[in-house]
Amino acid sequence: MDILPSPQQLRYLIALSEQRHFGRAANVCSVTQSTLSAGILNLERQFAVSILDRTAGKRVVFTPIGEEVIVQAKAALQGLESVRDIINFSQEPFSSSLKLGIIPTIAPYILTPVIHNIKNIYPKLTLNIHEDLTESLMEKLAIGFLDLLIIAMPCDCSGVETYALFKDDFYLIIPKNHILEQFDKVPLQKIDIKEVISLQDGHCLRDQTLDMCRQGQSFKAVTDAQNDFTASSLKTVINMVGAGLGVAFIPKMAIESEIVDRTDIVVRVLDGNPTCRTIGLAWRRNSLRASEFKQLEKVFQNLKM
Repeated sequence: MDILPSPQQLRYLIALSEQRHFGRAANVCSVTQSTLSAGILNLERQFAVSILDRTAGKRVVFTPIGEEVIVQAKAALQGLESVRDIINFSQEPFSSSLKLGIIPTIAPYILTPVIHNIKNIYPKLTLNIHEDLTESLMEKLAIGFLDLLIIAMPCDCSGVETYALFKDDFYLIIPKNHILEQFDKVPLQKIDIKEVISLQDGHCLRDQTLDMCRQGQSFKAVTDAQNDFTASSLKTVINMVGAGLGVAFIPKMAIESEIVDRTDIVVRVLDGNPTCRTIGLAWRRNSLRASEFKQLEKVFQNLKM
């Protein structure tokens, strides 16, 4: 019997071709760098061929045959996923498995009830959850490591299909006795950009925060006058505001979970348009499971903010 590359080996190759870095490719595939390297080396030994040009030093360079293999690997993996999708499509919806990705500014606030609802509505479904930043989730979706994402829009959604579920309004949170406390509805123009605390680079919520800042200030003002404080989680941003380090734009789902009982923080409505994000689903284009994925809307019906 002829030996064939495994789907995992194909994913390793595709990830490495896109990232051009072993560490980043391994992260996309959720494996160690040594595991990814060994998988590619085994593939080369199986077929007695050099896919990588190892005379290029630390740079990731594919040989001419390696470049051809990448093209066919993408087509082969897409074909395998289509076979799987055809089988799943012929069965009862959500009766097999679902590899679901979700971003960290959504996961802590809705994941538990979403999982509960999925188990109640689709008891035959085997669910696997992966939390990561939007860019990383998109990369994992592209190579078939994930089937479906829960994301916040607007974001860079090129290469995927999206389905809007509900809107999540932004509010301004400020320390107690802050000058903006006098407003019931705070105009974006009244917010000092230098006071705005945001998430670190890579979070789509950081980009959405900067977009709201630009509504009240010029692009250059926002670029030149950003707060020195950033955080890796919304919880940390909220605690920074509570400590008097600045103000922040926070989505409603986090307000309801994190701030209701706090006495050191004041919540104010924003006067601006739009001051919300859209929570939605994303999947690979032309997926045969698109109609199935859209049925998940019922899982979120009682979560709408």
